Amino acid sequence: MQAKAPLITPVLIAGSVILMLGFAIRASFGVFQIPIAEGFGWARAEFSLAIAIQNLAWGIGQPLFGMVAERFGDRKAIVAGALMYAAGLILSAYAVTPGQMQLLEILVGFGIAGTGFGVILAIVGRAAAPEHRSMALGIGTAAGSAGQVIGAPFAEFLLQTMQMSWQSVFLVFAAIILLSLFALPFIRSPHVASKQELEETMGQVLVKAIKDPSYTLIFLGFFSCGYQLAFITAHFPAFVTELCGPIDPGGMLSMIGITTTSALGAVSIAIIGMFNIAGTLTAGWLGKRYTKKYLLFGIYVGRTLAAAVFILMPITPTSVLVFSAVMGSLWLATVPLTSGLVAHIYGLRYMGTLYGFVFLSHQIGGFLGVWLGGRMYDLNGDYTLVWWIGVGVGAFSALVHLPIRERQLTPQAA
Repeated sequence: MQAKAPLITPVLIAGSVILMLGFAIRASFGVFQIPIAEGFGWARAEFSLAIAIQNLAWGIGQPLFGMVAERFGDRKAIVAGALMYAAGLILSAYAVTPGQMQLLEILVGFGIAGTGFGVILAIVGRAAAPEHRSMALGIGTAAGSAGQVIGAPFAEFLLQTMQMSWQSVFLVFAAIILLSLFALPFIRSPHVASKQELEETMGQVLVKAIKDPSYTLIFLGFFSCGYQLAFITAHFPAFVTELCGPIDPGGMLSMIGITTTSALGAVSIAIIGMFNIAGTLTAGWLGKRYTKKYLLFGIYVGRTLAAAVFILMPITPTSVLVFSAVMGSLWLATVPLTSGLVAHIYGLRYMGTLYGFVFLSHQIGGFLGVWLGGRMYDLNGDYTLVWWIGVGVGAFSALVHLPIRERQLTPQAA
């Protein structure tokens, strides 16, 4: 009798390490909103636009790196991404004008694409046994969440406790992303393709997907995910710092060292990441047992309600913590389900490219969420309108998942 394939493999571990370190850095950019704006006297919209451009470059780069990985090899794509990531961070540390910062964030965005979900989850998906694929994608996504748990507080620690400049922190982060390449020898993604998958070209598979209404609906549905996540990552620490009610000097938060709203803002991102670990693992487990489109519908409904209730209530330390926990449990739960949906319908051979184009929608939403956040703040002095736009697009994403036809178009290998 053939032994059952293991869930935890060297490929999954190595991929998770790269995702964790890359996303630790990516999730920390909101912490730099106030230091960079105050250091140069920039409007809030200037650095917000830099992060928005980073998100857009990440989205544009995702299908491109997917194509590179599928044509020239996964490792080459990851190395190229890590080098671009590090170079972008190093050069950004020496930027002195908004235009320089915004231009260099293109390089950072492409670096995130080469070391992020599109490339790594495709490797994990191809390497996993079919019975473990949904869970393996959930574990890989949860690794990104683990990075989020440590990224923002680590940045805050370097800035405040170690009294480092934001430029020095960027250089530390560049070294960290290069260290992730030590996981590269374990990156192998054996996958036995079906005869039809081997006969079909990338162009043929792309045309098939583009003509399929379900692919369009998946593309549109991922938009709000990017909008909500990028807006919160980029602006929530500043939002909490400026608008949250005071922290009780004798309360629990003060007893564990959180005495300022600035520290609470950084910790809130970590809490989102912490609860997201459980959320993504749960999504991966449920994705094998239930219809993915209905799970996605439920996640987007939950996010929409959480955002609406939060903005209607007074902003207090308690409401920040509760919102962070609820939103965190739904944060990246969409990723294993969306990537798994793409793999299930269109096959694994070109999963990186097909998921990359879907992820572009996510990042277009991310661009708008981050940029509108900074722009509306400068115009109105608050983030209220941007929150309500997020509520609206969340409801839209929930609805567009319902008509998706969740059936295989490409026969899978046994």
